Amino acid sequence: MSAHLAEHQALLDELPAAAQALAAAAWPEAVRALSARGLDNWLKGALALQRMGRGDGIVAAWIGDVPAVARELGEEILPDFAQHCLQFASRTSGAVIERIVASAPTAARRLGDAELFRDYLRLLDVLLGHAPRGLRPLLEHLDELLGVLTLGGLRRWALWGAQAHRTDFAEQLRYFSLASEEAKAVLQQERKGTLFVDIHRRIGMYLRALWGRDFFLRPSAGDFESREGCRPFIADFFVHLPDACDDWQGLPGLELYRAAAAHCAAHIVATSARLDGDAPAQLSTLQRACVGLIEDARVEALAIRRFPRLKELWLQFHRPDTQPDTPADSVGARFGRIARALLDADTADGAGAGNDDSNHDALVAWTRARFAAADLSTHAVSRELGLALAGEIVRLGLPWSPHRDGLAVPYRDDNRYLWEYDGARADDAFATAQREAQVRRYVSVSEMVNEVEVETAGDDAQEIWVCASEFFDDDGVSFNAREGREPVAEPCHYDEFDYQLQLTRPLWTTVQEKRPKLGELAVVEQIIEAHRPLTQRLKHLLEALQPQGVQRIRKLEDGDELDLEAAIRAQVDRRLGQTPDPRVMMRSLRKTRDIAVLVLLDLSESTNDRVAGQDYTVLELTRAATVLLGEAIDTVGDAFALHGFCSDGRHNVFYQRYKDFAQPWGDLAKARLAGMEGRLSTRMGAAIRHAGQQLARLRATRKLLLVVTDGEPADIDVRDPHYLRFDAKKAVEEVTARGVKPFCLTLDPRADQYVARVFGQRNYLVLDHVERLPERLPLLYAGLAR
Repeated sequence: MSAHLAEHQALLDELPAAAQALAAAAWPEAVRALSARGLDNWLKGALALQRMGRGDGIVAAWIGDVPAVARELGEEILPDFAQHCLQFASRTSGAVIERIVASAPTAARRLGDAELFRDYLRLLDVLLGHAPRGLRPLLEHLDELLGVLTLGGLRRWALWGAQAHRTDFAEQLRYFSLASEEAKAVLQQERKGTLFVDIHRRIGMYLRALWGRDFFLRPSAGDFESREGCRPFIADFFVHLPDACDDWQGLPGLELYRAAAAHCAAHIVATSARLDGDAPAQLSTLQRACVGLIEDARVEALAIRRFPRLKELWLQFHRPDTQPDTPADSVGARFGRIARALLDADTADGAGAGNDDSNHDALVAWTRARFAAADLSTHAVSRELGLALAGEIVRLGLPWSPHRDGLAVPYRDDNRYLWEYDGARADDAFATAQREAQVRRYVSVSEMVNEVEVETAGDDAQEIWVCASEFFDDDGVSFNAREGREPVAEPCHYDEFDYQLQLTRPLWTTVQEKRPKLGELAVVEQIIEAHRPLTQRLKHLLEALQPQGVQRIRKLEDGDELDLEAAIRAQVDRRLGQTPDPRVMMRSLRKTRDIAVLVLLDLSESTNDRVAGQDYTVLELTRAATVLLGEAIDTVGDAFALHGFCSDGRHNVFYQRYKDFAQPWGDLAKARLAGMEGRLSTRMGAAIRHAGQQLARLRATRKLLLVVTDGEPADIDVRDPHYLRFDAKKAVEEVTARGVKPFCLTLDPRADQYVARVFGQRNYLVLDHVERLPERLPLLYAGLAR
């Protein structure tokens, strides 16, 4: 792990001296809370806020308070937090943003979950639009508010004040400062009984004392528009409990938390497979409800065998009067009596029933008898008995509604865990959560050779060694090629332009180079053979672009050698008494082409679509066009590279090199093109910056970047269609300033709406007939390379 501040000196140099001193003072605390990547994001966030130009106080608050946020919620929250702060810049003052950053540790501590913290930031964004004057007093009383309110309660309290005092700014300020009586009244109305953040450590130790192991607990927010919290649920072996619980019929909220946590823990321990088998879609909602009812009873029975006092904890929430408004003969009421009967053998079959109870008495007795005789050690009994119970309900003709006939036991989870179980063990999830970040070290060949303890490390290794240079065996074959493991290149970070803020987000995107897969070489050979007539025409066309050899420039006063013909004429003129021509020198020049072209291919998921009216895809056309272009450029002898890209969010812009400038146009490059595939999205700006950086390193008179795409820039983490367009335009301007000429060949018939603004009026071509791409791409290069 990078634990030395000097290793981040490049970022520190861009900060003012006062911020550098604060970073040095906060460094020991930051190292304890953040990994090497987290430290990098922490300093990048400070640099982004400094470039925002809203005062040094925001940067100081970020440096001093953000490590505490990461310690509570995890360092993955830092980029999102920085992004929200940048968005706030266009809507409020620097003092308010500083207060948001300074109060963030309080919010992180009281909310206790990264997703809830993101929802809290979205709430602040909403308040900036509805009650901007009330945001600062709210932040000043944040600890007091979150001490008694959930995030949903805070949202309702804040929006009530914003709507009630939309135009009365003085009263709005009093409301958010908790100085008015109505603010205190609404606060009291939204107050919850027991907050998860206050008791989660106690519940965690309670479960550890029972089962001798750790369980992961997370809060889940209830509906913002109501005071009802979410039901407990289990997802990925994390127990999600409501962020607050009211007292329930005289029982404190802490008891409800204990019962819910113990029930979910019993599921994780005893439920070891999906209960719907290999055909999850074949069970009806009634069958699922019955199977879940029996499985709940089974895991509780197994837990009570180990810890008998759990029966008292759970039984107090099974009361006959739980649903006073529900008819006693409904399926929901019967489910409640069945659940109580399976938990407590002393409960009468018809407890709480009406006068005509023959059906439901018999149903409870029928279920209890079969449950008592079943082998509870396996979950198969839950499916078998649950399906039988559902069949019995249908046989009796009882009406069932999944919305009306739910089980009214407040501590039980929603049983999604029973239908989403993936076969992984909880121990594996625990090990994954506790595993330290993998360290990647670059070592010399001698260090690699001398390391014999672990010759091949798996993906779960704590430390990965990478040889700084290619490591070859005695037979001349590299270990990478022999093992077939894809080497992980160092990621490259690039800025990204935000047109709404008119600011550049520093080092916002990450380009990761991946080794391309190899395909069948015969695929490329078939393309060349099928287009041989076109190849011959292109060959004759491009031969005119080849160098013309050595040319002599005559009649120079200052040259490299003497022009004998001119010297003789000058001597004759002198003897005739005429003024001789002094231009008797000449120079020999070698006329050569000095051009480098990089073809950047958009390989997003849309390239897998078939061409309208044809039986081949856009990707197959792109491959054919690229192969023919490679054949044409190789004929001319120009330096060229063939690269491709796709993206999966700003952190994963995948970049592949099918042929680099120094590599020959041979079987390896063709096999790579045969194996290329379309997937994911199109974050074009980052790919253009990365390709432009490769071109800028070359020594060539002319540098051409040819982008081939079938659509506009887009990515999964961007909803605004203009955001990535403006970023791509900014990327084009940046590479142009570095001496690279970008040009776009687009297959999108609607590209006229945006491509001209991105690449310029004379730097694009819209191909109306996509099927002509293999012919037009080489011809386009011939025109651009003249």
